[in-house]
Amino acid sequence: MRGPDFHATTILGVRHNGQVALGGDGQVTYGDTIMKQSARKVRRVYENRVLAGFAGTAADAFTLFERFEEKLEQYRGNLGRAAVELAKDWRTDRYLRRLEAQLIVMDQEHTYLLSGNGDVIEPDDEVVAIGSGADYALAAARALVRHSTLTAEEVVREALKIASELCIYTNGNLTIERL
Repeated sequence: MRGPDFHATTILGVRHNGQVALGGDGQVTYGDTIMKQSARKVRRVYENRVLAGFAGTAADAFTLFERFEEKLEQYRGNLGRAAVELAKDWRTDRYLRRLEAQLIVMDQEHTYLLSGNGDVIEPDDEVVAIGSGADYALAAARALVRHSTLTAEEVVREALKIASELCIYTNGNLTIERL
């Protein structure tokens, strides 16, 4: 599930064996220069019950994070409703429409990928990735889920490590949150 190419990061979410984990690397690039290696692009929101991670332009992503948190508050933690309402605003609001970012949001029951095209996608296999290394992380995570006994957090860690070995916009400085 990949949208536009964001040369910014890799974010990977995995729901596996009753566990939920979301992780991302810490690299921030500006053109072809690494500006920062320890950015935190994954966080807990809404009373630590929801995980959210972004790929794309940092300022745009922070704006979307704020809007997403407002929607979660407005809909009292209903992740699906908050995701759909944010996607509607993102698609119709002139300012938001120009933002270049993608979000993955997860709680104990649902996983969604949100994009500026108004997409709200819930993956069939409970594995989702965004960012420049998304294809590498997604492939690695799917293989690990199918053919190992690793926990969701371990799958995220190993798959992101593999992505960091292949994608020049992804580093091995990882932040992983789990529910």
